[in-house]
Amino acid sequence: MTSDTLPSLADALAAGTVVLDGGLSNQLESAGHDLSDELWSARLLAERPEAVTEAHLAYFLAGASVAITASYQATFEGFEKRGTGRAEAARLLALSVELARAAARRAAGAGIGRPLWVAASVGPYGAMLADGSEYRGRYGLSVAELERFHRPRIEALAAAAPDVLALETVPDADEATALLRAVRGLGVPVWLSYTVDGGRTRAGQPLEEAFALAADADEVIAVGVNCCAPQDAGPAVEIAARVTGRPVVVYPNSGETWDAGARAWRGRTTFGAAQVAAWREAGARLIGGCCRVGPEAIAAIAGAVG
Repeated sequence: MTSDTLPSLADALAAGTVVLDGGLSNQLESAGHDLSDELWSARLLAERPEAVTEAHLAYFLAGASVAITASYQATFEGFEKRGTGRAEAARLLALSVELARAAARRAAGAGIGRPLWVAASVGPYGAMLADGSEYRGRYGLSVAELERFHRPRIEALAAAAPDVLALETVPDADEATALLRAVRGLGVPVWLSYTVDGGRTRAGQPLEEAFALAADADEVIAVGVNCCAPQDAGPAVEIAARVTGRPVVVYPNSGETWDAGARAWRGRTTFGAAQVAAWREAGARLIGGCCRVGPEAIAAIAGAVG
């Protein structure tokens, strides 16, 4: 199935449930790649692009129908810190979309006949800082300043013709406002996904207020949460569906917690396919996993979705 004949993701969500991929970074790390770098998985766009395609392919083969690109931490400013000029940075942003497309073509060649979509990841401002502030928000920047930061790379990603832009791991309703302004007029649908703590954004705003920002944005085809604890996902799905009336996207972490001092994951996995039925009943239509959720878990979700 070519991109010309691919049904829209919005239509697919209206018709049923679509399975997202899992954590790209953990799949790359499990293949032996070192991501201890400010650019994280985006570094491999320049150094090992074939590894990114292989990681996407693993999720398609496991049952995912949407691949999220390796552009979460890819920004003009972040690349500039490493001596990469704007033209090359724009090429790498576009390459992130092409690598996911290449994985979709290989999956189709392997006999997968279902539609496969590419979501271009747009991470928060804090991801560029690489200091954990994407889990706090409140960067000291205005909405206008955040919009100016996000717009150039969103334009670069949109020019690469992804099926959707994933405005993901957003910690702050102010940044969500900036992102929704930055995507206007580009002609690419988006989903908006917050990272949350309980019933609030990481910056402390009630989820009812945060989700409401997307209710009247024509570009938004789904709204929800990602990169959060699995136990926070269910209540958030219910709020997102009630407040916006839109399909809900949900892809939490494994349930383990990151120990920044030790640079290691702690605790145990609490994420499982058994939660999927409750999320679907509450309005989730785009379901996958984030950090530490690998192909086996995505296969289980695909099995649960049927």
